[in-house]
Amino acid sequence: MDARLRRKEILTIINAAQVPVSASTLAKKFDISRQVVVGDVALLRAKGHDIIATARGYMMPQLRDDNHYMGKMACCHAPQLTRDELYAIVDLNASVINVIVEHEVYGEITGQLNLKSREDVNLFMDKVEQSEIKLLSELTNGVHLHTIGCRDKAHFEHVYERLKRAGYLLEE
Repeated sequence: MDARLRRKEILTIINAAQVPVSASTLAKKFDISRQVVVGDVALLRAKGHDIIATARGYMMPQLRDDNHYMGKMACCHAPQLTRDELYAIVDLNASVINVIVEHEVYGEITGQLNLKSREDVNLFMDKVEQSEIKLLSELTNGVHLHTIGCRDKAHFEHVYERLKRAGYLLEE
């Protein structure tokens, strides 16, 4: 199969997937290396396809059908509270779309999360702990933003109040 056709099929697979598709899974399917998949996805993104790379694989940006409102929350907490912070959000049926930090050299850095359940949170946090990498929020002494997907503004405000009560929001 030529590279152009393979990229077209990769795009079709990612578009149809309900969960992120890992580069390793795509590499096995097409009998190519994981690095070739990474390059193919980079080329698809360069052509304007909005493919998100998450810790669990590639996906198209989409919220659950009931999450149409997106807003940002400024948070600040110690790294060991991250799992609980994320649970607090997904337990209210909201989605954690991403995490954003302001780096002194690189400017804004965004990490795509797309967490919708405790299972998603556990997979993400287990990967962080197993790889012994630092969370983006550790680069900024715990200060970070989250984009949160909610049903509507009232739902967003409910999530905001829950995080405020828990002490996870950055104080003004």
